[in-house]
Amino acid sequence: MIEKLIIRNELSRKRWKVFKHNKAAIISSVILILLALATFISPFLANSRPLILKYQEQYYFPVVKDYTADRFGITDSLDVNYRSLKLSDKDFAIWPVIQWDPFESNAKVENYPSRPTSANYMGTDDRGRDVLTRLLYGFKYSITYAVAVWFISLSIGTILGGTMGFFGGKIDFIGQRFVEILSTVPSFFLLIILISIFSPSLWMLIFISCIFSWINISYYVRGEFLKNRNREFVEAARSLGASNTSIIFKHILPNSLTPIITFAPFTIAAEIVGLAGLDYLGFGLQVPTPSWGELLSQAQKNYTIAWWLALYPSLALFIVLTLLNLIGQGVRDAMDPNMI
Repeated sequence: MIEKLIIRNELSRKRWKVFKHNKAAIISSVILILLALATFISPFLANSRPLILKYQEQYYFPVVKDYTADRFGITDSLDVNYRSLKLSDKDFAIWPVIQWDPFESNAKVENYPSRPTSANYMGTDDRGRDVLTRLLYGFKYSITYAVAVWFISLSIGTILGGTMGFFGGKIDFIGQRFVEILSTVPSFFLLIILISIFSPSLWMLIFISCIFSWINISYYVRGEFLKNRNREFVEAARSLGASNTSIIFKHILPNSLTPIITFAPFTIAAEIVGLAGLDYLGFGLQVPTPSWGELLSQAQKNYTIAWWLALYPSLALFIVLTLLNLIGQGVRDAMDPNMI
């Protein structure tokens, strides 16, 4: 057991060394991590509420806590417009870098969508909402959807494909016929029908998308299990009295995930494009949820007057997909036995 662990750690070190030498993959990983961090802390970067507010000798933290209007002497409204608060010389407010939330319209603009200005760095959409803010918030839904669909599909595909590949015989025959039937279904159109029926939330979208996305993964896992189940290390474990569960999880599975890990960045990139496509067609996240695809849909409707609605969401997609593809190339090289 210790010797096997040492061998695996040595192999992992060699793979990490190969990946580390790919500077494009390392830089892309760092940038993608920073973008993911930025989108998950987006309320602290883009919001219409101050991060810290000192008002009449008291400190408030509006970004993380809601306060009633009467606390600031407002009697004609239930909402607090922090921009309109009159601060004394002793009071102050620390604002986020972008002073817009994703649902707020810029009332000072006469016509929507409006061009990029010093107030809205990437312009506004057709409802006066800040495009940069909606791009920042929208990435959270894109990356959450993509990673969740990939992980759930990986789990389902690994369980079903591994079961068919390990046991073979009737289980494999019946399982493969079932998979072949599902693979002939026009999944994209069926997904659109299901989405239009349920008007899904993000997690409902993830669940519906996972109905078919595990099929390709199961093919790879099944093939790897079929190849590895008769290898010498499996026969040795079986001769020592190891159970099927032990053989599957300790011996075959760790040696069967190479193609799945290699394809992971490309799969996540494809899921991001898939969600953007659904949002573009109006079958994705419900309005007014920030969405890159919804911004592109607006661009298509206003293509003669709002170039920024096409440029910036397309650029955001291009950057993220490029980063994932560069990471994928680095992972592919690291998992290649000829590169180690």
